[in-house]
Amino acid sequence: MPRQERLSNPYGMDEDCTNCARAETRERVVHGYGDAEAEFLVVGETPTAGAQSTGVPFTGDAAGERLQRALGDLGLSRSPPDDPEPDLQNVFLTYLTRCHGAGTPTDDHLRACEPFFNAEVRTINPEIIVPVGERTLRTLAPEFTTRSAESFDIDECHATAVRGRGFELVPVRALATQSDAETAAFVERMADLMAGDYRQTKGRRSR
Repeated sequence: MPRQERLSNPYGMDEDCTNCARAETRERVVHGYGDAEAEFLVVGETPTAGAQSTGVPFTGDAAGERLQRALGDLGLSRSPPDDPEPDLQNVFLTYLTRCHGAGTPTDDHLRACEPFFNAEVRTINPEIIVPVGERTLRTLAPEFTTRSAESFDIDECHATAVRGRGFELVPVRALATQSDAETAAFVERMADLMAGDYRQTKGRRSR
């Protein structure tokens, strides 16, 4: 099976969604991509223009290449950072919203896409969630941690491990403004977690 068919939108989610106004201007819906049985889930706020052009989250631009390079350093990608269809293992990439558009997504846009994201999380049941950017972190915090959204500051939380409800969160600053040192700190934190006993009690067998 071609890599794109194996890893792109593995759950067959609606690619013609018209649940919000962004459907009027988008070129395509960008659903999740990666290993459907992943233990690591990377979540961004919304597709960039680069991701819209490739149809694959966190690809098509310098910010995406920063993440792909980090995943390669961690052994989660077997492709070069600029590959528009990276060969991923044990990691799944997705967004809170699924359509690129002008400006920041509204709360209504997030609510319209929430069923897609919730279905991915339930099906994958990851061990580690990586929220990319402060809004993503604050959106996920009430659901996946015991802390309020307002208690999180992405600059303070970057590349730290936050214990959640059955998950562990490793927040990172927005990729477009992330420094090389901050990316290195994320890789180091993830490598430490991967070397330890990060698996929660979910009845999941070791890979």
